[in-house]
Amino acid sequence: MIPATLHQLKVFETVARNGSFTRAAEELLITQPTVSSQVKQLTKAIGLPLFEQIGKSLYLTDAGKELLATCQDIFEKLSNFEIKIADLKGTKQGQLNLAVITTAKYFVPRLLGSFCQNYPGIDVALKVTNHQEIQQRMQANKDDLYIVSNPNQEVDLTSKPFLNNPLVVVAKKDHPLATKKNLDIKELRDQPFIMREQGSGTRDSIVKLFAQHDISVKVKLELGSNEAIKQAISGGLGISILSEHCLISEGISGELTILDFKHFPIKRRWYVSHLAGKKLSVIAETFLDYLLEESPKMPFPKSSILAQLAK
Repeated sequence: MIPATLHQLKVFETVARNGSFTRAAEELLITQPTVSSQVKQLTKAIGLPLFEQIGKSLYLTDAGKELLATCQDIFEKLSNFEIKIADLKGTKQGQLNLAVITTAKYFVPRLLGSFCQNYPGIDVALKVTNHQEIQQRMQANKDDLYIVSNPNQEVDLTSKPFLNNPLVVVAKKDHPLATKKNLDIKELRDQPFIMREQGSGTRDSIVKLFAQHDISVKVKLELGSNEAIKQAISGGLGISILSEHCLISEGISGELTILDFKHFPIKRRWYVSHLAGKKLSVIAETFLDYLLEESPKMPFPKSSILAQLAK
């Protein structure tokens, strides 16, 4: 057996993940010479180089890639063991690694709040990011669960729907169409339009609907976040289509309204996903069960504009 310590393996894994001895030292709160020494001892024990330096970049050798995969498997099993022991003791303790797309930030913290109240021993590491980075995180197996609006077809996933995610037409409150009802979708052609960036799940749904009805809109702006789009709408730059969840924070004095167009809202769902074949930890299974059971019951507060539209 290779005489390697868990500490050496952890140091190696951190260097490999960061691609840097310096960043690994910062993450582990130890000195860079200590990191270098631990990797040197591990390399000697294995008998093959683990890294190669090309210019300023650090790369894994074939032996390093094999060791990294082994380390990740070891640490995942150790983490699951700790969680299982806590579960056997009648407690739920450990960490949940959760990654969600940006629009989900409007409701996921509310769900996490009640979940953490029920399971105070569980710590949550929440990553809010875009579809592209979510896919990268999936491919690197960085998280336990993912909350997305459109499960990625390029990654082998197990996905379950848990909440409606309707898309609505949003405009400034004083927009000329704000008081009209049952508008024809073709009237969107005459409106300056603010669109999400390429690759956005929201944009894909919009483009699909427009293609079905032979609609071409005047795209005035392309923006990469819902908050930026809301600000652009408030500034009078145009209208857009957003998830209804983006409007939860709109207060009584909010500047936005929902336009009443035919074929809207676009019906979509939120999904919770994990890598197919991945053995979920007790913590991840607990949150997954909680999400599927409790999210339909959540009393999401409707914004003033949603309440007005319902009248």
